[in-house]
This record gives sequence, C-alpha cells and structure tokens, in this order.
Amino acid sequence: MANPFGWLSPVAQKRAFALLCVLGLIVQYFWSVLDAPLKNEVAPKGMLSFEVAGTLAKAQSIVASWGHAGQVSAAANLGLDCLFLVVYGGTIALGCVLVIQALANWRLFAALGLLLSWAQVVASSCDAIENYSLIRILLGAQESWLPVLALWCARPKSILYAAGMFYALIGFVLIVGRKIFRRGH
Repeated sequence: MANPFGWLSPVAQKRAFALLCVLGLIVQYFWSVLDAPLKNEVAPKGMLSFEVAGTLAKAQSIVASWGHAGQVSAAANLGLDCLFLVVYGGTIALGCVLVIQALANWRLFAALGLLLSWAQVVASSCDAIENYSLIRILLGAQESWLPVLALWCARPKSILYAAGMFYALIGFVLIVGRKIFRRGH
C-alpha cells in the first residue's frame, strides 16, 4: 500500500512537511487567540468544552454563555479549524511518512507508520464532521444527536491525531539517535 503522499517526490514531501509545520503554527496561534474569550465557568476549556458537550442542553448552555461576541469568535474558530484540520492532519501524516522512509528497514515500525499516516485522513474526516455538527448547533439547530455526533467524532479524532504525533516524534528521535550513533562510531 502506498502512503497518502506517494504522489509527491521525497524532496517535495520534506518541503511540504516544513511548509505545513509553519502553517500549523500560524493557524494554531490564531485558533488560540479566538479560543481565549470562549473560556468561562460554563466552558472552562473554551471550544474543547463545546466539542465534548455531549448533550444539546449542555451545548446550548455553552453557546448562550458566550453571548453574541463569543459566538462570533466560536464561528471564526470553527472556520479556522476547517483549515487547521487539513494542515494538522497533513503535517502528522507527512511526519509519519518521513519516518517510514528513514526507517524502512524496520518493517513492523514502518507498517505501523503507514497505518497511522492513513489514519490521519480518518482523523481529519472526523474533525470535519465534528465541525459540521458544532456549526449547526451554533446556528441554532435543535437536533439532539448533533452534540453526540460531535463528541463521538472528537474522541477518535483526538486518539488518531495523538497516535500519529507520538509515532512521528518517536520516529524522529530514533532517526536523530541513529545519526548520532553512526557519527560516534
């Protein structure tokens, strides 16, 4: 099975990874700025509290606690998250792919990386569905299943993103460690 970025050359993959890292940091900064006014007693974790509300009553109380200005900030936050899920998922997937290429002779580790690189597509899809649900609630939808859907998309999204990041970080440590070890011998 090919990796999700097999259509890019290895050099282009490295450049895309660097670009996505920079974009990710920029988007993360603006996302955190937009999230700051959303933190209050009802939503102590801001947007994250909204994502995991789980019930329509709780989601509506969070939205009401934000007031008009907070709701505008939440809407901008969700719009930015639509860009972020592509950048974030792409960065993590490419990180896994770069580790796979550097540690290809570690077959089981590389196979896990391939699985996790594709899992980022699933994570980003869950993030998109979660965003759709939250936008609908923010716009006043009354369907009780929307916060449940958002919660059940937030959980696997977070697990898959975290697993991919953990794999990529461990992989980069192993790659650097191998290079240091080779220089020492």
